[in-house]
Amino acid sequence: MPELPEVETIRRGIEPWLVGHTILRATVRNARLRWPVDEKIITMRYRPVLSVQRRAKYLLLELDQGWIIIHLGMSGCLRVLPQMQSPQKHDHIDLVISNGCVIRYTDPRRFGFWLWSDDVRYSQLLATLGPEPLSDAFDGRWLYEKSRNKRTPIKPWLMNNKLVVGIGNIYANELLFIAGIFPGRAAYSLTEEDSVLLAHSIKVVLLRSIEHGGTTFRNFLQSNGKPGYFVQELQVYGRAGKPCRTCETLIQVIKHSQRSTFLCPKCQR
Repeated sequence: MPELPEVETIRRGIEPWLVGHTILRATVRNARLRWPVDEKIITMRYRPVLSVQRRAKYLLLELDQGWIIIHLGMSGCLRVLPQMQSPQKHDHIDLVISNGCVIRYTDPRRFGFWLWSDDVRYSQLLATLGPEPLSDAFDGRWLYEKSRNKRTPIKPWLMNNKLVVGIGNIYANELLFIAGIFPGRAAYSLTEEDSVLLAHSIKVVLLRSIEHGGTTFRNFLQSNGKPGYFVQELQVYGRAGKPCRTCETLIQVIKHSQRSTFLCPKCQR
């Protein structure tokens, strides 16, 4: 599933092709995604794009009147085509832009969605989300205060969007390794020092992945059609049975909330 770095990579890739230009029309070949594509998107014509934003793992296209909310689901991606090309089997939506390009949405598993909002400030999808991890509103103090009396293991606790948005399974594994924190510890065991280090590690890992265009294992592609290269820097995720790059202890894999957790039993305490 595309996580925050992948969604931010796509946002940055499509922004210059959309902002200041006009969506001439949307061509919807398959409206049956996770939720049906909103009729206001299917029928829209000549809508100027004011901004391309991201909130958590949602892409937000601000139009002159209204917003398009896009979630990439498990396998979705948006690509910029310099000109119209023949669609393939899983190319479900095109936005035809006044500058001649096409923004094409591809989603083999069709678990993403395109919704309309008259005003995202009142969207129920966004109403309960926690702070952005790369913002000034998120820091070690926030984590420390929220962790008090929390017996949930740290890793699934970090993946709760009400605490902080956008931390999926890949990056939860990586940032806990960077912080040297064992993912099975109860959240309340975090000290103030741990919390500061953890918040810093979150920012470092996410920013580093964005710099590398995200992480590609299966379907994810950047808006230019290239894969994300952060996969080459992964320290623990997907490396069960391989030596730790720091201490050469074999990486282990355990389960938390039915998700695989990769860790170094020596480096993480």
